Amino acid sequence: MPRDPQESVFVGIKNCVVALDDRTGVEKWRTQLRSSDHVAVLWDGAALIAASGGEVWRLDPEAGQVIWHNELKGLGRGLAGLASSRRATLTADTDLAAQKRRRDAAAAAG
Repeated sequence: MPRDPQESVFVGIKNCVVALDDRTGVEKWRTQLRSSDHVAVLWDGAALIAASGGEVWRLDPEAGQVIWHNELKGLGRGLAGLASSRRATLTADTDLAAQKRRRDAAAAAG
């Protein structure tokens, strides 16, 4: 059963992004990026974005695999800030809540 990224805490530290279970703090996965101690992380409700050493990655929030990577050539290796134009919608929140209720009901029945 896929894990719900809404139940995760994403941490950027020491050239890694780490996903922790929101309830227990147990590590779910860890993805190593390129060299940089500082890792900025953005979860906008749909995309998990990380920036480190002047580069940007989109990661799969459920398993940590790299979906895409952009080296931002010609911009150096400085710190990058992150923002998203995506806005969480009531429909998306309602859909996620309904999916969670179905999974919880199936787990209880099963």
